[in-house]
Amino acid sequence: MAEHENNSLDWKTVAAIEKDLRYISGIIKQKGREILNNYGITPPQFVAMQWLFEEGDMTIGELSNKMYLAFSTTTDLIDRLEKNRLVKRTKDEKDRRVVRVHLLEEGVRIIDEVIKKRQQYLAGLLVNFEPEEREELQQYLQKLHRYMKE
Repeated sequence: MAEHENNSLDWKTVAAIEKDLRYISGIIKQKGREILNNYGITPPQFVAMQWLFEEGDMTIGELSNKMYLAFSTTTDLIDRLEKNRLVKRTKDEKDRRVVRVHLLEEGVRIIDEVIKKRQQYLAGLLVNFEPEEREELQQYLQKLHRYMKE
């Protein structure tokens, strides 16, 4: 359980935080989709590329588990990314029966550009915060994220 389990919670505050986080998440997703429109890739394709960018080569099975998608759906998604020369399938060096998906240079470039554009959007909003507020916000979000991963 949480380290502060004796603190009594104000459920109105909990509800307001949940609502704000849901709305923020929705806006970020929408902005992300707008940015992706310029690259001709879908949000699920971008998510797959992000996993490969962050964790390295993986099998389609591993990728479908991370994305909570059916194996066949992930296979179709990788087929389209491969056709667009953003990823390629490679044989595993240790076990030739295993096929891994590898993010190509163009895929890395797109991930980098899209993330930079998202950060620029966020920076445009964060200028309305004092430096100390930005620091506190980052610390609180990091703490929330840490508890969510446990």
